[in-house]
Amino acid sequence: MDLKTASALRRLRLVSAPEAVSFLLLLVCSVLKRTTEFNAVPVMGMIHGVLFVLYVLFWADAWNRAKWSLGTASLYLLFSVLPAGGFFADRRLRREAEDAVIASRARKTGVVNA
Repeated sequence: MDLKTASALRRLRLVSAPEAVSFLLLLVCSVLKRTTEFNAVPVMGMIHGVLFVLYVLFWADAWNRAKWSLGTASLYLLFSVLPAGGFFADRRLRREAEDAVIASRARKTGVVNA
């Protein structure tokens, strides 16, 4: 994995968890708006909107650089619209990065001829 691909995946990973948290907070704020006088939906809506747009931009960049299959790319896009999907995306991206590091080290030491 080259440096630009690793950076694209890292950016996607860094924005996935905050996007998920903002989505969950937006849902809580929506419930509070309907049940109490507290209305933080405009603020949380803006924060979540910015994080969602960043997620989609970073997703597109990662898809382009990592050469994901359509299924993998669709899965990561699906994670962006699920309330806690960003946490799953973060975990999966972290696992992929760790596997890439292990494979790179194995190639350097000559353990694997890949």
